[in-house]
Amino acid sequence: MQGFNMGRYVPPEHEGTTTGNALARKHPLGARASKPGILVVRFETPFAIWCSTCPKPTIIGQGVRFNAEKKRIGSYFSTAIWQFRMKHADCGGWIEIHTDPKNTAYVVVSGAKKRDTGEEGRAPQEGEMAILTEEEREKLRGNAFASLEKTIEDRQHLAQATERIDELQDAAKRGWDDPYTRNKALRATFRAGRHRREREAAVGEALKDKMSLGIELVPATEEDARRARLVEFGGVGEGVDEAGLKAFAKPLFASSSPSPGPSASVKDGKSTTTTTGKAALLPKGTPKAQVLASKRRETIVSEIVGNTRMARDPFLVETKGAAERSSAPRIPGLKRKRDEDGGGGGGGGGGGGGAQQKQELPKTTEPEQGTPSSKSLVAYDSDSD
Repeated sequence: MQGFNMGRYVPPEHEGTTTGNALARKHPLGARASKPGILVVRFETPFAIWCSTCPKPTIIGQGVRFNAEKKRIGSYFSTAIWQFRMKHADCGGWIEIHTDPKNTAYVVVSGAKKRDTGEEGRAPQEGEMAILTEEEREKLRGNAFASLEKTIEDRQHLAQATERIDELQDAAKRGWDDPYTRNKALRATFRAGRHRREREAAVGEALKDKMSLGIELVPATEEDARRARLVEFGGVGEGVDEAGLKAFAKPLFASSSPSPGPSASVKDGKSTTTTTGKAALLPKGTPKAQVLASKRRETIVSEIVGNTRMARDPFLVETKGAAERSSAPRIPGLKRKRDEDGGGGGGGGGGGGGAQQKQELPKTTEPEQGTPSSKSLVAYDSDSD
């Protein structure tokens, strides 16, 4: 970063009489004005041109920028005529373009050619004004037929413009002949949409407050509703074993110590209350209010611990395939049903008098744990037999 007034030192004897650039014989623009009478500027092509120095036809599009050498080469009355000379980077050729104040245009002098788009001889359209040269004006003054043709053409343009203006006025009158009715219809349409937008905004604000969202919610669409109906949330599978169900029933913050709080018992027909926990450790002479407060505190803690449990443990939920393969829960004290081919002697010792009811359990698809499952071999016929 250049400091203030750095490089622009003026000795005291020249203070106020000259500048640092003039004293050092340098141009204020530095290297851009290194050549006398020439200034390097950023020039943008006003139209597409064909480069004539490239080996193959190459077009330079409109708006391509070059570092061009700007030089004044003449004047048209009081307007300067500028020359822009630039180098084409692809082929190294030089392109020269001049300004034409007489025709308010740019002229490609050498190194390239303007692309012909077919708009050179086009007649001026509606809203455009043709710029006539001095020769054309003299021709119109001296030629009566040319003046008549020009007058007829101007009348046609005037008739077309008048017709167009009348159409615009009629359209404006149709739209605003009755401003009250138009405004009423417009406000009715806006009012219906306003009520709907207010309801949607209220629902969105409630959802943002509930979910603690800091983003703007867009209105719901039918596609969102259809996708939401396709979503299904799976529950606990039927194949979850008894250990998993017990784990779900346990509190989240279970402790090994007995639950604090009073326990009730009935003895000799009388109800007695036994105090456990911290309330039982209080001295015998403790006031009754303090004992009740301690009991109440322990009861609340016990209730909170009991109510705090997981709604669902993802580590205990089995997959669908594992749930189908899992064996049915075994009930303690009941025997499994034997196969019919296993022999009739397994019915127990008292087979004489009374009929015994057999407790049937769901059939299992897998053998008991620890017993390897055996599968019979299947004999396949050989191709050589």
